[in-house]
Amino acid sequence: MSTITLNAEVRADLGKGASRRLRHADKVPAILYGAGQEAVSLTLSHNSVIKVNDVEAFYTSVITLNVDGKEVQAVLKDIQRHPFKPKIQHLDFLRVDATQKLQTVLPLHFINEDTAASVKAGGVLAKTAHEVEVSCLPGALPEFIEVDVNEIELGQTIHISDLKLPEGVESVELAKGADHDQAVATVATAKGAASAEEEAAE
Repeated sequence: MSTITLNAEVRADLGKGASRRLRHADKVPAILYGAGQEAVSLTLSHNSVIKVNDVEAFYTSVITLNVDGKEVQAVLKDIQRHPFKPKIQHLDFLRVDATQKLQTVLPLHFINEDTAASVKAGGVLAKTAHEVEVSCLPGALPEFIEVDVNEIELGQTIHISDLKLPEGVESVELAKGADHDQAVATVATAKGAASAEEEAAE
């Protein structure tokens, strides 16, 4: 689980005008909802948000919101950015309950691309998915899912069902049925190599 903590304050001044004033004061308006509780409008420091903006765990892990001195576990559900300035406009946070499963999308990290025998033999690794939706308890949520391509053979395709998910983590797609077992990656023969093989065969 992530160790990211952000300080936040409850705000009562709502509306578009209030949000504009907050942004001019280098603050980020946000909302916290979920877990059967009422939604709460928050304010965060823009500088603190920018510091974690490039940290992958900010988008994929359970983070701690220190709301007026009270710690709340939440996941980031949406982020609105300025169309051309390096500014964060708004954040949506979803409360998490340690006893209830949550669904979220995690990035796929491909490993051993350089050592895979099929790639060394001239194959081309084609990544057909870069994220996967999972379901698990908050305490079991990993920051990413690894895809080891070291043993993948030429022409072979890795599907979601081939991924080694951590204990307690399930694929949302597979839960829908076998026909949702989408491809994640495949090693295809390079076009140039394929043409040479066809000419040799002729």
